[in-house]
Amino acid sequence: MYGKLYSACLYGIDGVMIEVEVDLSNGIPQTSIVGLPDSAVREAIDRVRAAIKNCGYRFPLQRVTINLAPADLRKEGSAFDLAIALALLAASDQVKLPPEERLLIIGELSLDGTLRPVPGVLSMVDRARRDGFTAVLLPQDNAAEALLLGGIRVYGLSHLSELAPPSLEAQLQTASALHPLRSIRELDKQEEQAPLVLQSLNHLEQKTEAIATSVDLPPLLDYSDVLGQRQIKRALTIAAAGFHNIVLIGPPGTGKTMLVQRLPSILPPLTSEESLEVTKIYSSAGKLGDSSQGLILRRPFRSPHHTISAGGLIGGGGIPKPGEVSLAHHGVLFLDELPEFSRNVLEVLRQPLEDRFVTISRSRASFTFPAHFLLAGSLNPCPCGYQGAEPPLPKCTCTPWRIAQYREKISGPLLDRIDMQVEVPRPQRWQEDSQPLGSGAMREQVMAAERIQQERYHGSPITRNSELYGSLLRRFAPLNPDAAKLLQVSFDTLGLSMRAYDRIIKLSRTIADLAGETRIRAEHVAEAIQYRQLDRRQEIAG
Repeated sequence: MYGKLYSACLYGIDGVMIEVEVDLSNGIPQTSIVGLPDSAVREAIDRVRAAIKNCGYRFPLQRVTINLAPADLRKEGSAFDLAIALALLAASDQVKLPPEERLLIIGELSLDGTLRPVPGVLSMVDRARRDGFTAVLLPQDNAAEALLLGGIRVYGLSHLSELAPPSLEAQLQTASALHPLRSIRELDKQEEQAPLVLQSLNHLEQKTEAIATSVDLPPLLDYSDVLGQRQIKRALTIAAAGFHNIVLIGPPGTGKTMLVQRLPSILPPLTSEESLEVTKIYSSAGKLGDSSQGLILRRPFRSPHHTISAGGLIGGGGIPKPGEVSLAHHGVLFLDELPEFSRNVLEVLRQPLEDRFVTISRSRASFTFPAHFLLAGSLNPCPCGYQGAEPPLPKCTCTPWRIAQYREKISGPLLDRIDMQVEVPRPQRWQEDSQPLGSGAMREQVMAAERIQQERYHGSPITRNSELYGSLLRRFAPLNPDAAKLLQVSFDTLGLSMRAYDRIIKLSRTIADLAGETRIRAEHVAEAIQYRQLDRRQEIAG
């Protein structure tokens, strides 16, 4: 007796289809599971046995072999429980699966047969849909998440016993009592009354379709709360328009954190492809929360504590999971007080900032996670925070050695990858800003620049100015002669690296877009150079 069903697992943030094969043979009753299972998968046998028994079925008293194919792929998690249980029931003729359905089955079983939700459902269902599966059977709590995709029927199941009509179960129990010398399987063959799962699935589909709901998103923090600081708001507008990395430098209390926290309010909305990709990342990480709210529509904003490890930032684990750089994909990663982070932690940002993805290698496999994010940071000019401050602020008491030690946590190569390094001055008088610049006006400028970039890069491998490279940089960011001359003088005077040179051009391209200019002029380059404050400080110090 043999049964085969299909389940799925996660490989990074992508779903992988898994064949669940069950073979029943004569011999000493024992159950074995093969196919590189982890401890959670091996323990599925005990969960499945109890669930089958407590739902009125019988666990086969035979030699049971369960294979999860492909056998060379490591399997983890509890998403195979339901598929194993149904494969066992089908192989022992206790249920009949609809032959016309290509069905994906995922879900964790409790000992009483209740279905528990599992992470990564969106990625698994998306892969099944692309592989031609017509339906998915999963826990009711995951149904809303699966319904986000469309194009595949979703059957939400609360309890294993829902798959068999209670009256039919009672008939089988009565028949077994009347004929104790004959097995339930023989009675099933004689009367052809094994429960047909399709009958229950039709009912489950109707019940599941009522789950989809629409919710109102809470309002975002607005820049109108920040009085003054129009120059910094201008810099943040540029950063949002071109997706440029930015760091704010200034003494305590100038509003650095407050300004960055409002950055999502001026970012353009996620496209449908970006929304699905971000939602898949959060689903695979088990951080989707209330999936009934639909796909993630707002760009993520992640602000990890400075005690985070390198693995927590880029992802890791025995079977790696997404880290903060991936959770911030298509959004903002905010590192408050950059020098407080470990230097080793900050250095792991260099590769994802350049490549926009993270590859984590293990002995059995390599996992790639997307990591295209806008890095925003803040830092004080010195350990006490008051270097260069004017009265009434306190006088700086830091020695040059302490200041050098404080700043050396942020390496030169990392600073090169930060397009904008902006000083935040202390506000002078709140009363002077009677009409503060709000997020609405800033967002209009960002959206206008976004439309220009969409038209310019249509059909090319990039979507934003910050992604320009090589020949594309020369093609899409032409400099006027006066702009080219100014940039060359700045390159020689400030001792810029070639990476910083290219990033100034990208930044100038965004400034020109905000001004509605086709070519980059000298004033655009001059403004871009003003946002390289740390480069200018190094020249002054030299």
